[in-house]
Amino acid sequence: MNIIRKEPLNTLGHNFIPAQYIPQGKDEYYLRYLQNPDSGRYRQLNAHEIEVLVRNRNTCDDWNNLMVSEAFNPELVKNCKFFGLVRIGKLESFFLEFNDLRMPVGLYNSIIINCDFGDNVVVDNVNYMAYYIIGDEVIITNVNEMSTTSHAKFGNGILTEGEPEDIRVWMEICNENGGRAVLPFDGMLPGDAWLWSRDRQNTDLQRRFREMTEKKFDNQRGYYGTIGDRTVIKNCSIIKDVKTGSDAYLKGAHKLKNLTIDSTPEAITQIGEGCELVNGIVGKGCRIFYGVKAVRFMLGSNSQLKYGARLINSFLGDNSTISCCEVLNSLIFPAHEQHHNNSFLIAATVEGQSNIAAGATLGSNHNSRGADGEIIAGRGFWPALCTSLKHNSRFAPFTILTKADYPSELDISFPFSLVSNDTSNNELLIMPAYWLMYNQFALERNAWKCESRDKRTEKTQFLESHYLAPDTINSIFEALKILELQAGKHVCLKNHPDKVFIDSEFQTYGIEFLLKKTDKPSSITIAKHSFENSNRQVKILKPADSYQAYRDYIIYYAFDQIIDHCRKNPALKTTELLELLNKPALRLKFENIGGQMIPAIELNQMKEKIVSYEIISWQQVHEFYVAQGKAYAVQKLNHAIASLQELNNKKALDTKSLKEMLDWYLNFRKHLLAEIRHSRQKDYENPFRQMLYADKKEMEAVIGKLEKTPFIIQQQEKLKKDSIFLQELIIRLELN
Repeated sequence: MNIIRKEPLNTLGHNFIPAQYIPQGKDEYYLRYLQNPDSGRYRQLNAHEIEVLVRNRNTCDDWNNLMVSEAFNPELVKNCKFFGLVRIGKLESFFLEFNDLRMPVGLYNSIIINCDFGDNVVVDNVNYMAYYIIGDEVIITNVNEMSTTSHAKFGNGILTEGEPEDIRVWMEICNENGGRAVLPFDGMLPGDAWLWSRDRQNTDLQRRFREMTEKKFDNQRGYYGTIGDRTVIKNCSIIKDVKTGSDAYLKGAHKLKNLTIDSTPEAITQIGEGCELVNGIVGKGCRIFYGVKAVRFMLGSNSQLKYGARLINSFLGDNSTISCCEVLNSLIFPAHEQHHNNSFLIAATVEGQSNIAAGATLGSNHNSRGADGEIIAGRGFWPALCTSLKHNSRFAPFTILTKADYPSELDISFPFSLVSNDTSNNELLIMPAYWLMYNQFALERNAWKCESRDKRTEKTQFLESHYLAPDTINSIFEALKILELQAGKHVCLKNHPDKVFIDSEFQTYGIEFLLKKTDKPSSITIAKHSFENSNRQVKILKPADSYQAYRDYIIYYAFDQIIDHCRKNPALKTTELLELLNKPALRLKFENIGGQMIPAIELNQMKEKIVSYEIISWQQVHEFYVAQGKAYAVQKLNHAIASLQELNNKKALDTKSLKEMLDWYLNFRKHLLAEIRHSRQKDYENPFRQMLYADKKEMEAVIGKLEKTPFIIQQQEKLKKDSIFLQELIIRLELN
């Protein structure tokens, strides 16, 4: 049965903190006074003010506990019931207006228990308000219940005094079985969540992550909920154990419980109609609207949940949008898009710049005896409409999957590839480098879009948005080795079926085969492989073209960084540049840490410092991110030079070869612009698109003219400027 306790009315508003948790010499308000110091701001009511308040149908259990500021106007408090210690700031004869909502300053028609109010607030028709500190010029109207418990944690994964461990809120990301669970905390970044979710075998590191999180907060009971300045709350049902930053806007939410809602004047967070959010932290500048359900979650800055989205036990990174669909037990890096009602994502680590299409069912099938499968998808992951995947699967960066029900687990190690399921021939088809060869418009536009949409006001982590970066280039090198090995096996088994070869011999034959200028193979078939957990054949399409594309884009990446370095160093001499390019360099491994590329060696050193207590807080981890972000340009340049050297077998560059490479780079840039335009032009030339319009003029009126596509114009202007700079650079370096 329900347990209904009866207590004397004169105790309402008292004993907020159980007596055993109040330090000796303190009272139940000691933490409240720390959160909102008096500083001589408040005084007791005078007899006239009490008389006016009573006349206006207000009641109070003890008028001595109703404290007000000097600019208090009792005429602006009507039909309220006060219990406990209530402190009220200025109340002046104004009305506050927000989005056509106009409300008179004052407190009206509300039950108020132990609350502090800033200057010129509006509180109207709040059925129950308890244990809150309200900022200046806040509007709160039509709220059923707004309260804070003495053990409120505001979405952080901590415990207060006397609480058992089994009620701690963990966020079970990446895996449904909780084996990668992390403790959420206000200020947690995608990189933090990724670090904590990995290295589970390192018990010392895992213990230190927990210690650093608990150190961020004290475990005392009695903190009040806070509502920041200029926040507007209207037509909400239940707001419990919630604190907001300034300028937040909460309208029509059903239930908000155990939350931190970060918001600032520069990055306003809004939560709208029908939303139910429990046990979470909402980042700055977020938008959450229309029936969203989120439980045990974190939302990065400038992200959106809309139209009935369900986000459970998941971290959604910055600058992302999820609409309509269901996402469970996932860690999603920044710049993720998922807009469709029937897409489903579970137990996945998605490394950003991703787009999940309608009907995609990613990880719904567990291939073990427990719900412990996972998917890891490198950045730029794009599964097509109605794609179904099984756990466990892994994908290299910028993998696109065609519409299919993939019957087995996949391990796709080719970046920028197109993967298809050929049911008629029972084959898995992979075209490596597909994006590089056939969809430059999407690649370049995606990079530009991700950068332009980064509206974070605090860019602690430097997010890599370009499709050519250390992670993708390293993945390309791995793909080159795989292509060489598989092509060599294809040739040797065909031409020398009885001879035994070692892998280095396979690679030698494979390189020769892939670099053929004529009679390029259209495909190679692999019988035994590790791309799919099945016995069927895998066919690699256009291996020679893919191989050359990979090599070209390594050179393009390298000279893109080299030319950028020359742009930043106008006094650089030819001898200095050649010395830089020919100095032995090592291509380092980089990790994608929540969208930020960090050398693995630096990351490992940082982890060691955490274990040894040289790093003792998450703030220091974030300072490490900032330092790595500042060092990234140099790291990326060194990586680019090392990649060029490795591709050219350490062959030294001289002035002649440098000039040839710069000329090649300029021609390649022109080729890229042509490919970008051609990718978009195919949309205009498609007869099935043309048939919907009366003529070309109507088509252009609807979708715009090709030559006026803003992104293409932007790329044309960029190429013009870069061409001029290259010509000037060649002259300056005396290479002409």
